[in-house]
Amino acid sequence: MSRRLLLVASLAAFFLASCAGPPAGTPSPAAVGDETNDAPDVWTGITRQVPADYPTIQAAVDAAGPGDLILIDRGTYREQVSVTTPGLTIRGVDRNEVIIDGEFERGNGIEILFTDGVAVENLTVRNARVNGVFWNGARGYRASYVTSINNATYGIYAFDSGDGLFEHSYASGSPDAGYYIGQCDPCDAVITDVVAEWNGVGYSGTNASTEIYIINSVWRYNGTGIAPNTLDSELLPPIHDVTVVGNVVHDNGRREAPMLPWQWAAQGNGIMIAGGHSGYVARNLIVNHPLSGIAIVPMLDKNFYMSRDHVIEDNDIRGSGLAHIALSGPSGSGSCFSGNEDAHTMPPALEFKQNCDAAIRFPALFELGATTAQLGFLFEAGIDVVPEVDFGTIPVPGPQPQMPGGADAPVRPAVNVFSDAKPDVGAISTPVMPSDLEVTQKKGINIMGVTFASAAGVFFGLYAYVLPLVLYTSWVVLALWDLAKREDLSKGKTIGWMAAVLVLPFVGVIGYYIFGKSTIPAWQRWTFTAGGMLVYILFLGLGMLVGGIV
Repeated sequence: MSRRLLLVASLAAFFLASCAGPPAGTPSPAAVGDETNDAPDVWTGITRQVPADYPTIQAAVDAAGPGDLILIDRGTYREQVSVTTPGLTIRGVDRNEVIIDGEFERGNGIEILFTDGVAVENLTVRNARVNGVFWNGARGYRASYVTSINNATYGIYAFDSGDGLFEHSYASGSPDAGYYIGQCDPCDAVITDVVAEWNGVGYSGTNASTEIYIINSVWRYNGTGIAPNTLDSELLPPIHDVTVVGNVVHDNGRREAPMLPWQWAAQGNGIMIAGGHSGYVARNLIVNHPLSGIAIVPMLDKNFYMSRDHVIEDNDIRGSGLAHIALSGPSGSGSCFSGNEDAHTMPPALEFKQNCDAAIRFPALFELGATTAQLGFLFEAGIDVVPEVDFGTIPVPGPQPQMPGGADAPVRPAVNVFSDAKPDVGAISTPVMPSDLEVTQKKGINIMGVTFASAAGVFFGLYAYVLPLVLYTSWVVLALWDLAKREDLSKGKTIGWMAAVLVLPFVGVIGYYIFGKSTIPAWQRWTFTAGGMLVYILFLGLGMLVGGIV
């Protein structure tokens, strides 16, 4: 193979290496809009009391019929509860004193597997080795007034399910996410009036799309506040049509929170949308983040997903170390920005160039500082230099609000949940700045968007971001110098090659060196083109390999 063809093939292989087919498997019908629900929509009138009638919660669940109420008295229950009967309502008489404790030995606090219409209410789940409350393959689910503390993966979690509601709940101490909804389209789900703190991510939603609303909640002291994302490890990529409105998102980027490697990579941001399209992020109060208040980033897994067509408007963003809004690349087109008060953006002037209300939008580039910061964090995780925070050591919160009515509240199986909970998004206003919340995050120092968030981030920022720009500049200058002094070319050819070099980024100048018969010795051209690109690919590949991306 000639050196020219080898160079072209190498560049093509680099940019296509991440392409792969779709993940295998089939989502549950419940997760893709099938409204079939095996649960009764009304209470049977039967109450099974624990421990008065049954010594354990599991015994009461096993004895129950569809639509029964499991009513749990005060106490600590050292068990894992597995539910396969549809339409149950599992309720504590006191949210703070009915505790299901995994003792760091059992997998899930409560697991509802391929079972429709189960509601969990007014209790606490803690210290599970995997998840606090977990629905899988369910049509109809609801968590109301649930407290999740120090569960090792997720706090309150619905996977491959549809028609759901998380409300009036609290989650802390989970290294992956406090709240998680994954693999659904349409999800038909609402998260409202919840608190998430001291988790890897407050809300993580992998491949959770369409009719999903994260609203009117508080996300604080996590690695990242809210992070809808795309991954090939689950079906139904990429994410799209996620609505994030009316939230208070503050002081995330806390390294004292327990985090897994991917969560460590995303840390430092208030709201991060990774590898999706057509999201709506509006009227949120976003304060005090080391990197960005809102970050729109690509996602590289087995496939490469660029973010595009998001609407970011009317957010109140204060105290961001890198930028209030960062559009990181490579990025697709179509995202727009407007009404975000005094927002400092990267790249600059996004609200002018890509205003949502403008009849014509100007071309806008993306920035790579946030992307290389993520790569640096992934590298740190890969070489195990991140702080070790045991998920079981996060301080427990104070008493949480009780469910109105407590034991005597109306019994509602989780049937047609979304139709009742779907919000009027237009009626949700921007939260007022709390009196006890102050702007403390200062704008950080950066070099062309490369932040000093970590040593690895600076290293890969310089090599993966600044170095290509330096290389490109040197290629262009040398090519123009060479063309200016050549006497063997006609004026037309000289102007043509100069236009190609200047107008076609990277392609024009590389094309000139390969096909333009430059007078620069071949070994020099190969050294500063192919050699420079190989150094770039080497360091970028090293970060991806150690960081676990490939």
